[in-house]
Amino acid sequence: MVVNMANKLDEAQLLSVAEKLGRSLKGGEVIELIGDVGSGKTTFTKGLARGLGVEDNIQSPSFTISRVYDKARDGLRLAHYDFYRLSSAGVMRQELYETVHDSKTVTVIEWGDIVQDILPSNRLTVNISIVDDDHRSIKLNTIGDLKSRYGRDDDDIVD
Repeated sequence: MVVNMANKLDEAQLLSVAEKLGRSLKGGEVIELIGDVGSGKTTFTKGLARGLGVEDNIQSPSFTISRVYDKARDGLRLAHYDFYRLSSAGVMRQELYETVHDSKTVTVIEWGDIVQDILPSNRLTVNISIVDDDHRSIKLNTIGDLKSRYGRDDDDIVD
């Protein structure tokens, strides 16, 4: 199911949409963020983190490959991966495999082309496009049957 969320969001609105999504997450979700450099993928992750109750300063994992935030609500954690600088997942492959199968972790992946074979068939993709310097458009796409993975209907995760 594809949902065109908005055609012209400013930064505050992008954070708000992501925060709303974050509040609906229960753990075990995998979210693939797709967009050009500077499109707002880390900003979106900051909003998700807010919705999960993470109070840490969310930073891009571009140079560290991954960042994990253990203090989310309800005993959850947020794992944020960025494979932009890698040509293969290498040693991160096993870690990512374990993380995406952890029911207490919400996993966010940027530049996931090199790990498509590890990603579950049931996941949410968020396409973020640059409209202009101050605005973005986003499109949510559920891949697979989210109800079978998360125990709820596709509409529940995006409404």
